[in-house]
Amino acid sequence: MEQIEIFEIPSPCKGICEVNNRGYCKGCYRSRDERFTWGQLTDQQKRAVVILCQQRYQRYLKKKTSSNTATKGNKEQQQLDF
Repeated sequence: MEQIEIFEIPSPCKGICEVNNRGYCKGCYRSRDERFTWGQLTDQQKRAVVILCQQRYQRYLKKKTSSNTATKGNKEQQQLDF
């Protein structure tokens, strides 16, 4: 039995709207396709995208903390990858 959704799933957009070198938004961590098709996605698909964004953010944090020993130029590049 599927649970009925009462509230609409809001966009994870944070209004930063800058893209890293892999094509993910630096604010919400969505891909280009995920950003452009958000309005057409079902609630189930939106939940899946939000979970992916949370996973990308966690990978970003993990790389950021592990790159503390990197050189400054290399560190800046690593912060953009997730």
